[in-house]
Amino acid sequence: MEPCSCDTFVALPPATIDNRVIFGKNSDRPCDEVQEVVYFPAAVHDNLKEHLKCTYIEIDQVPETYAVVLSRPAWLWGAEMGANEHGVCIGNEAVWGREKVCDEEALLGMDLVRLGLERGDTAEKALNVIVDLLEKYGQGGNCSEGRMVFSYHNSFLIADRNEAWILETAGKYWAAEKVEEGVHNISNQLSITTKIDREHPEMRNYAKQRGWWDGKKEFDFAATYSYLDTAKMMISPGRYCEGYKLLNKHKGNITFETMVEILRDKPSGINMEGEFLTTASMVSVLPQDSNLPCIHFFTGTPHPERSVFKPFIFVPNISQLLDTSSPTFELEDSVKKKLQFNIKPDRRHPLYQKHQEALEILDNKMEKAKTMLDNMSKLEKELFKEMESILQNKHLHVDKIVNPFHQCTEDEIRIYKSNVSS
Repeated sequence: MEPCSCDTFVALPPATIDNRVIFGKNSDRPCDEVQEVVYFPAAVHDNLKEHLKCTYIEIDQVPETYAVVLSRPAWLWGAEMGANEHGVCIGNEAVWGREKVCDEEALLGMDLVRLGLERGDTAEKALNVIVDLLEKYGQGGNCSEGRMVFSYHNSFLIADRNEAWILETAGKYWAAEKVEEGVHNISNQLSITTKIDREHPEMRNYAKQRGWWDGKKEFDFAATYSYLDTAKMMISPGRYCEGYKLLNKHKGNITFETMVEILRDKPSGINMEGEFLTTASMVSVLPQDSNLPCIHFFTGTPHPERSVFKPFIFVPNISQLLDTSSPTFELEDSVKKKLQFNIKPDRRHPLYQKHQEALEILDNKMEKAKTMLDNMSKLEKELFKEMESILQNKHLHVDKIVNPFHQCTEDEIRIYKSNVSS
C-alpha cells in the first residue's frame, strides 16, 4: 500500500445541471505539509535564453504564459491542482505499476500540472504540453520535503468548459482518454483500459518488449502497465470505486455543491485522515456558456469538512493572495541543515495558522465548536448563493466582478479569531 492518496473528479452534461462542467479534487499529502493558494498573472517572456527553474531542474521557457491560480505544497514550484484564465483545470494523482519509478531529479508531476496550466488554453493543449515535456525532460525526483523519499509516476485529469482528458503515465510512456459527457474520476491507480484516444507512439511496442503484452489480445493499458485486474476494477473496495459510486449517485443533478459534499465524504475514504490526510481541496464550475465566468473554490487548509470553500474568479487587477501565501525561504545553509535533520521550516500562512488554532477548539470545546462550525457554514452558504447568482446572470460582465477570494479568506480568519480569543 503506497503512503499516498488523492482523488480527482469531473462531471459533464448531462450528468450536471445548467450545462456546466464540474471539477473537483482532494489533495492528500503528509499531515504536516502546508498547502498554499497562490496566483500568478499572465506574462510575456522576451528573453527565451533564460531557463525556467522548476522544483528541481531548469527547462526552456516559452514566449507567453497564462494567468493561473494554484493550490500547492508550499515548498515546491509546481502544484497539486489549479486553474488558468481560460477555464482549464488540472489535478494529478500518484500512480505506480510495472515500470520502475525514477528517483533522479526531473520534472515532478506537480510541475507538469503548473506547466500545463501556464501553457495550455484548452484541456487538449494542456495535455500536449505535458506529454511533450514528459518526453523531453522525464518525470522523477522526491515528492516530499525532507528526508522521506517519496516518488511516483503520475496520472492527470484535465478539464475545460467543453471536455475532459484522462492522462496516465508510466515513465515516459502514456495513454489518454477523452471524456465528453457523464462522470469520471481518477485515484492512485491506472484506470484507462481499452478506450485509448491518444498514446505514446512506442507505448505498445515497449510493453511487448518487456513481455507485458503478447501483441494479440486487445490492448488494456491499466492491465498491461500495472498489476490490476481491470475486470474487477469497478467492484473492488477502494477509493477509486467509492468515488465512482458517489458520482453516479448524483448523476444528472450534479452541482458544485454536490462536488463539495463528495470531497467531504469520510465513509468512502475520499476525505482522508491520518499520517496522510486531505491537506487541501478544490472545486471548479466551468459553464459551457463562454459569456459566464468560471468559478474556482479553494480551501487552502486541511480537513474539508472543517474548512470553507472560497471562490476565486479571474478578473483584471487581481492582487496577491497574502493570507494563503506561505513565507518564502532562500535555501541558505541554515535551512539546508534543518532539512538534513528532518526539521522543516515553518511554512504556515496566516489562514493555515488560524485554522490550526481553531481545530484545537473543535476537538476540545463542544459548545464553541458548534458556534464556529455554524458560522463557517453560514459564510459558505452565503458565498455559494452569491456565486450561483453570478452564474445565473447571463449579462454579467467579468470586468465588473470583484474577486471575492481575498475578502472570504479574511472573513474565515475573523471567525477563527473570534472563537479562539473568546
